[in-house]
Amino acid sequence: MTTWILLRGLMRESRHWGDFPARFQQAVGAERVLCLDFPGNGQLHAEHSLTTVAAMADYCHQQLQVQGVAGPVHVLAISLGAMVGLAWASQYPDDLQRMVLVNTSVAPHNPFYHRLKPANYPALVAIMLFGSNMQRENLILRITSNLETDEQAKEIITRWAAYAQEKPISVGNILRQLLAAMRFRAPPYPGKVPILLLAGEHDKLVNADCSRKLAGLWHCSLHLHPTAGHDLPLDDTDWVIQQVLSWQANTISAPVLQSENQ
Repeated sequence: MTTWILLRGLMRESRHWGDFPARFQQAVGAERVLCLDFPGNGQLHAEHSLTTVAAMADYCHQQLQVQGVAGPVHVLAISLGAMVGLAWASQYPDDLQRMVLVNTSVAPHNPFYHRLKPANYPALVAIMLFGSNMQRENLILRITSNLETDEQAKEIITRWAAYAQEKPISVGNILRQLLAAMRFRAPPYPGKVPILLLAGEHDKLVNADCSRKLAGLWHCSLHLHPTAGHDLPLDDTDWVIQQVLSWQANTISAPVLQSENQ
């Protein structure tokens, strides 16, 4: 039974995947696609967020049994979720068969000014901690996505603000998740689990050089989208799916760096 686990990033929950899980499942032929919410987000918004990525990886490991999933599983994760995927592979390598990591960045391999572009600091502090749901979701979409039309953006912001109203994330949990991301130190090599890295060249939140550096260090495949932002599954669902399908279909025997600009 092929199971894919989808992991979101900071302050995000399962519903932020939109229709991606259904489209992804159909395309890759997975028997099951499971979107996990971390404590403090989504269905678990009333719980305290975990303050280390290692603890989040422990939680994912435990959820396999809770959800009745027989491993090993495939993981597709974005941003903070990708950090959790790396820790999971390090702590429980037998749980995972392969990982697709989207727009990730990790210490000590990537400098802080690439992991979070400095131009975002003032707005993130002001709006994330003190803004309304609508202001917060507007900022998140603006810095994570490169959608082409205002109509799309307005619909998504309204929907995301409704999620935040229904299952709010507390300021305390935002800070706990930020602390976990800041504390995390990636292993020198993520182990035996094969990795595909995907990144958006026009990511306004994280510099795509982070993924380039990791691909070189870990000798894994990297595919770069020429126009997409941080939330690649939102900006170009079909492209993400095609990269995964191609990667699964081919035996990777050497480091591969591919850019859609080529």
